[in-house]
Amino acid sequence: MSPLLLLTYAVQIACCVHVVRTGRPLYWVFILLVFPFLSAIIYFIAEILPELRHHPSARRTVRNVRNRIDPDRDRRDAARLLKAADTPENRRRLADESLRSGDYAHAAELFEQALKGLYATDPDLMLGLAKAQFGLGESAKARATLDALIAANPGFRSADGHLLYARAVEDTADAAAALHEYEAVVQGYPGEEARARYGLLLKRQGEHARARSVFQEILDRSDAAPRYYQREQRDWIEVAKRELAALPRA
Repeated sequence: MSPLLLLTYAVQIACCVHVVRTGRPLYWVFILLVFPFLSAIIYFIAEILPELRHHPSARRTVRNVRNRIDPDRDRRDAARLLKAADTPENRRRLADESLRSGDYAHAAELFEQALKGLYATDPDLMLGLAKAQFGLGESAKARATLDALIAANPGFRSADGHLLYARAVEDTADAAAALHEYEAVVQGYPGEEARARYGLLLKRQGEHARARSVFQEILDRSDAAPRYYQREQRDWIEVAKRELAALPRA
């Protein structure tokens, strides 16, 4: 049997399974069986492609592929928009893209320019500035910016912002305060990074029993989590495994 024929059968079966699992009209199965190759193309265009366009994971995958091919495209688009219309939203967009691409100096400049007038205490802009400052190695400035953000916006909540604050505090050699912040942020952080960084700081402070407990918790949580979560958190799970193995036995 030729490879092309095998591929056709595989696509045909996959489409039929998709019809049944997603509750599509069963007439699609008949069409797919009678006209295998052409109907599979039509089915993909009519039923699967529109679904992919609205699926967050699919959109993220498409963006990742596009960024690998042309990593600076979104930034160029944002720069063109800002050149055409210097609005707060366009300036924010270019700042975000500069931050994402690792150009922290330009991002910091843009965020600082945007933090004026009605937007002088905008929490998202202040958080963006703190991220840029931290990326530049200016942890003390990042901590000060986040302190100002909290003072101006006491009701603002951001898991990423809280983790950034803990890291900035840690980098300013305030270990006791950093441990306090990590202990708070791990309670609601959607992932294992905060917990892993907490464990690493505990280890550096010589609190091996607590560090072991934190790393073991990461492994226990990941073992009970769905596979997609394990894939997303793979790097931090590996950190936990490595650090747990390296810690001295009690």
